[in-house]
Amino acid sequence: MNNQIIKLPDVVKLSSLSSASIYRLIKKGEFPKQIKLSERSSGWLLSEVEQWLDSKVSAREVNNEA
Repeated sequence: MNNQIIKLPDVVKLSSLSSASIYRLIKKGEFPKQIKLSERSSGWLLSEVEQWLDSKVSAREVNNEA
């Protein structure tokens, strides 16, 4: 399993979402939660962000088939 940690600027770049949108989706349970690395540092598992992106692609493909 890939445990690579990425920081918020990379999450923003990968997802094309603003940081505010990312945190709003986390609050709603619709985006992977960050991991607390230290008192003032958090990151995300790259594999979880990629899985979230894959789910969005799959949902689009399912909607296009319907």
